[in-house]
Amino acid sequence: MANSYDVIVIGGGHNGLVNAAYLARAGKKVLVLERRHILGGAACTEEVFPGFKFSVCSYVVSLLRPEIIRDLDLPRHGLEILPLDGTFTPMPSGDYLWRVNDHGKTHREIARHSRVDAEAYDEFGKAMQAMCRFVKPILSVVPPDPNTLNPRELMKLLFIGRRFQGMSSNDKYNQVQLMTMSAIDFLDQWFETDVLKATMSASGIIGTFLGVRSPGTAYVLLHHYMGEIDGAFRAWGFARGGTGAISNAIGDAAREAGVEIRTQAAIAKIIVKDGKAKGVVLANGDEIYAETISSSVDPRLTFNKFIEAEHLPADFLEDINRFKYRGSSGKVNMALDGLPNFKCMPGPGAHLRGAISISPSVEYMERAYDDAKYGNFSRKPYIDMVIPSLTDPSVAPPGKHVLSCFVQYAPYKLRAGLNWDDQKEAFGDTVVNTIAEYAPNIKDIILHRQVITPLDLEREWGLSEGNIFQGELSLEQLFFLRPAPGYARFRTPIQNLYMCGSATHPGGGIMGAPGRLAALEILKDKGAA
Repeated sequence: MANSYDVIVIGGGHNGLVNAAYLARAGKKVLVLERRHILGGAACTEEVFPGFKFSVCSYVVSLLRPEIIRDLDLPRHGLEILPLDGTFTPMPSGDYLWRVNDHGKTHREIARHSRVDAEAYDEFGKAMQAMCRFVKPILSVVPPDPNTLNPRELMKLLFIGRRFQGMSSNDKYNQVQLMTMSAIDFLDQWFETDVLKATMSASGIIGTFLGVRSPGTAYVLLHHYMGEIDGAFRAWGFARGGTGAISNAIGDAAREAGVEIRTQAAIAKIIVKDGKAKGVVLANGDEIYAETISSSVDPRLTFNKFIEAEHLPADFLEDINRFKYRGSSGKVNMALDGLPNFKCMPGPGAHLRGAISISPSVEYMERAYDDAKYGNFSRKPYIDMVIPSLTDPSVAPPGKHVLSCFVQYAPYKLRAGLNWDDQKEAFGDTVVNTIAEYAPNIKDIILHRQVITPLDLEREWGLSEGNIFQGELSLEQLFFLRPAPGYARFRTPIQNLYMCGSATHPGGGIMGAPGRLAALEILKDKGAA
């Protein structure tokens, strides 16, 4: 049977769509197959209750690569990012910490807690920018293979080495610490204010089954620090119309370039003959052939579910089976009749327009992790809340609001005797009760509630063990080790089969970089049409 496509992309998440758009722009005939009824994977917007549009899973954007926005001309396809101003942390004492994007205001606010920390905060910002400048180019390159003798690969390693050599001794020291320390140990060197350290450390645990005191979380802090909107480091924002608007803009750019996109097209297996990927079989039995298959779903689905073990080298399968997912987060989305009223700062106001972080102390954060270690969801969880309807009224009816709560920890593997289907509503109640300690009116204004557990993320969105990054962002799973040693260059042991999702370099978040880099590698191997 004649090949009908040059490339089939498995999965219509934002990375799969970026991958397809770049391939089509280079003249390839591309088909995207998405299992769900809408595009975007975990970057989707759904009207779960009439009039209320939820960014169901991913809810903020910062890491989307500027070159992708530029190359695919996403603003023309409807992408508009609205800035998310600041982080508000209510405290049980009745005080609060409120950092905003206005430097002077933030300096005065931190000085209210500690003059020493206010001075250190500027220095910390400069140091992190230097770290970001070192790491950022690495996000845009294909990881080199350290085992190779290929001069081009060795030059890449040399380039990274030279960049490191070119840093000041202080920056070198910070970089080594970032790669090895815990978020709290790293922050301890700069700050003394408990609530400031607790709130900043939260970025170091997102998407990992680690606590704020676990080594390696300092790097995850940096990964989240690299947000860019219009070139400003550490800027986070909302997409107008919800996170799905990002995926839809990329999808429109892909269609304009000639990509065919099919939803409700679940894959049953990848066809492999003589060590080469030849096509896919859909769940309905249809077979579709292509010269190249590009999978944006995670390694467990790609290699354990879609391909029989006999087609894969045993040592590669061992590495894939060792790859850690360990989902640790859940999501609670609420439709509200009004705004939460915080005891420490009553009434509506600008403090509700940014992120609201329930992270009152370092001990609070670490205790939340203690629960998870023993197979329970956190009794007092870390919650990152946003109310996108304040910035983007299109997502809720007039006078009503949407509250999105990212919650950690919700371990995928619960202790013996417990399962997520039974625990789901209790988890939702715990989140509401925790918020109520700071904003007591919350229970009176909830119209609807949607609770998403790690098991839901696996079942509905195909994220193994509910990991939002398709695999933990821990040090042994980064750069040329992601997803397996020797296979970090988007290629797999099967000829013509590529990986292009968050399980590849440079990892998770609404970044698009894996999709773009994989497309460039496919074009290098196959040649543009």
